[in-house]
Amino acid sequence: MRALMLEKDAAGAFSASVKQVDSTALPAGDVQVAVEYSSINYKDGLAITQKGPVVRSWPMVAGIDGAGVVTSSQHPDLKPGDRVVHNGWGLGETRWGCLSERASLQGDWLVKLPDSISNRQAMAIGTAGYTAMLCVMALQDRGVQPNAGEVLVTGATGGVGSVAVALLAQAGYTVTAATGKMQETEYLKGLGAAQVIDRAELASPGRPLQKERWAAVVDAVGSHTLVNALAQTRYGGVVAACGLAQGGDLQGSVMPFILRGVSLVGVDSVMAPLAVRRRAWERLAAELDPQRLDRMVTEVSLDGAVDAAHRLMDGQVRGRVVVRVTP
Repeated sequence: MRALMLEKDAAGAFSASVKQVDSTALPAGDVQVAVEYSSINYKDGLAITQKGPVVRSWPMVAGIDGAGVVTSSQHPDLKPGDRVVHNGWGLGETRWGCLSERASLQGDWLVKLPDSISNRQAMAIGTAGYTAMLCVMALQDRGVQPNAGEVLVTGATGGVGSVAVALLAQAGYTVTAATGKMQETEYLKGLGAAQVIDRAELASPGRPLQKERWAAVVDAVGSHTLVNALAQTRYGGVVAACGLAQGGDLQGSVMPFILRGVSLVGVDSVMAPLAVRRRAWERLAAELDPQRLDRMVTEVSLDGAVDAAHRLMDGQVRGRVVVRVTP
């Protein structure tokens, strides 16, 4: 099988390349999947470019996402021919991932794809889009309605941000998109953003309480951006935090929480329970406009995945990168 291998030699030199791998080296799993599509997420970018300590076991097949067809199964809920999607669960970190023609997985990690979502569309959504839906669910489960006011989405040209903008706009929310790529304003408005602001407005240290503006926030950036978003969130508002593109620090104040009753909700996609995953994918099938999804996608072959990861980490990618694994 062909796979994108991440390796270190005896001297510790790192390499990332597509090569032939003996399929007998796959880890044990109760479901075998022929992977048709994968994707490049931020975590994949960190691993493939060695810009973050993602990989914990060597050698490693990259790819936290995969969509394909079950070829054999010992799991009671899955059978050969089922189309499935995988997100997270340590793939590409501690266990061989899905940037490979075959994957050996645990059935409890897999979600059967709704009929209305193709394998390619599943990876156009990927972990980023599935995380965006978890964020939307977090806001709505806490009572944020479309008439509540403006909703801020940070990192809006990224995978999470792009899908979050599209989902929220489709649901009737007034979305303000924050980005460092103001040249992508038309792209973001095409996804449904009512307004686009420069991320510089949020990226530097600010006052602990600022003018109330946002009814809710989806933040994929962290650091000063998240602190400022909290400081600008209206009384009783909700902030869903799912990323740390700017940084993992949170040098803020308790004032938004104790003076305005703001809620900060952490959103984890890696270890989310199966029931939550199923709910998210069912909603994605029903609520994400396929035409808006198509606007986000760049497709590459498996051989192009390393270059795509470098472009993602260099800020040269908008939306989602889909990897066509099968020739």
